[in-house]
Amino acid sequence: MPYEIKKVFASLPQVERGVSKILGGDPKGNNFLYTNGKCVVIRNADNPAIADIYTEHAHQVVVAKYAPSGFYIASGDVSGKLRIWDTTQKEHLLKYEYQPFAGKIKDLAWTEDSKRIAVVGEGREKFGAVFLWDSGSSVGEITGHNKVINSVDIKQTRPYRLATGSDDNCAAFFEGPPFKFKFTLSDHTRFVNCVRFSPDGNRFATASADGQIFIYDGKTGEKVCALGGGKAHDGGIYAISWSPDSSQLLSASGDKTAKIWDVGANSVVNTFNMGSNVLDQQLGCLWQKDHLLTISLSGYINYLDKNNPDKPLRVIKGHSKSIQCLTVHKNGGKSYIYSGSNDGHINYWDSDTGENDGFSGKGHTNQVSRMAVDEMDQLVTCSMDDTVRYTNLSKRDYSGQDAVKMDVQPKCLAVGPGGYTVVLCIGQIVLMKDKKKCFAINDLGYEPEAVAVHPGGGTVAVGGTDGNVRLYSIQGTSLKSDEKSLEAKGPVTDLAYSHDGAFLAVCDANKVVTVFSVTDGYAEHNVFYGHHAKIVCIAWSPDNEHFASGGMDMMVYVWTVGDPETRVKIPDAHRLHHNIGLPRSWSMLSARN
Repeated sequence: MPYEIKKVFASLPQVERGVSKILGGDPKGNNFLYTNGKCVVIRNADNPAIADIYTEHAHQVVVAKYAPSGFYIASGDVSGKLRIWDTTQKEHLLKYEYQPFAGKIKDLAWTEDSKRIAVVGEGREKFGAVFLWDSGSSVGEITGHNKVINSVDIKQTRPYRLATGSDDNCAAFFEGPPFKFKFTLSDHTRFVNCVRFSPDGNRFATASADGQIFIYDGKTGEKVCALGGGKAHDGGIYAISWSPDSSQLLSASGDKTAKIWDVGANSVVNTFNMGSNVLDQQLGCLWQKDHLLTISLSGYINYLDKNNPDKPLRVIKGHSKSIQCLTVHKNGGKSYIYSGSNDGHINYWDSDTGENDGFSGKGHTNQVSRMAVDEMDQLVTCSMDDTVRYTNLSKRDYSGQDAVKMDVQPKCLAVGPGGYTVVLCIGQIVLMKDKKKCFAINDLGYEPEAVAVHPGGGTVAVGGTDGNVRLYSIQGTSLKSDEKSLEAKGPVTDLAYSHDGAFLAVCDANKVVTVFSVTDGYAEHNVFYGHHAKIVCIAWSPDNEHFASGGMDMMVYVWTVGDPETRVKIPDAHRLHHNIGLPRSWSMLSARN
């Protein structure tokens, strides 16, 4: 069985309130890129479902930008490491790695010949550096600031000029190469968040937390005007981006609007009202060919519509926090993937196109720990907010009355026929029927960790941290112990019945999967070894002859029930993070990204 990656459903940008988020664009205008955790995400601007992920940083990445040649991307992380890597190969081979200073890299810029790079941020001794891309040799000094530098840009025409913006409320202007400090621009009264030269090099703009945008001459650094005469926005401005023809400027602000400015006429062309919620604050923007992109505090990426400023052309949604659980379900002839993350957000994805959205209304407020779809086509989820929720998958909106409060925090659940749900809480097993609690077992004498209900109903298997699987029977509205336990090879992390109910697969913290034969009175059928670290999830294929396991070794194995030696090993299924979800009827894997 060969395997290949069919699709990557990318994460959203990782955003932080009050901090600008940089969107990079490729010189041809086809792709844009951003960062989340230790990953750089490259997406196609026309079809954002086409995505590629770079995962080689050891620390959280802050900024990534294409070289003007289009052949390389430079990305900088919180430790001060700058990696320059290839964009033409699928493997993204590392070309060079530098440490310009010790501390977070906040922005970077290339010269138009792709030979020099300027890097700025939160260094300890210095806040910036500018050097040759292939040797690391210095080509000037970035001085003139006494606080963190937030932004840098280099004029893309000769003679080269460089501008920076800092938390000391100033911008600075440099000539070069070698780049030398010329003078400070002290027009702003708050942090300078962004500086950008126009593509033709004639102007550069600075944007600040004081809500002002100033335009300067690109060659001399002389002030030309303040956009809007005074304040350009009612809130702090986090990002600006020039149009390809250098005549207009896009700005993104904490006042929940984005604006297009005609720089020559010093007037607003469009104001885009992005909403009234705090999550509608605009933290980043990019003008890429005909696409106008902004990033909201929610992490959503908005495609602005010049002809209809109040409604974006499209909004890219997804997860910006780590995914904790998954399931798959067919709805209206289409196959959907449901995913829950550690901020309580649940998303559903069309498995063919990658089109996705969240449920409407107010849902979970904390990590979603487990999910399953019951026979009534309801998504049943449990969360660290101490609730179990039932969400109708045809309506796809949360309703208040379908949240059931638990006495203790739930951590796992399983659904069975007849409207039954079995919920594992800390030190407790709860049986629910038709969305109501009907029975609980409290004094267990062990800590339950994973649960599965036999497809035929009636039997419940509960795996404990003591390495045993105990069997219970559902009798009406109560749960009775069968006084039968199965021995796993270590603390149980997950278990699942095959779809025909013939086998029970149990995975454990000792890197072993044990399969029991239900028809033979739960006799041990086979034992499967291969993972190098704790196994955390397991799922059966529809044919009942194969199952998959995912572990903290970033591996996924596909096993054959009858022959432990026949297996498919999928290494690095997710770089950086272990796999945490294999849907109950598998076709896909997920990671903490």
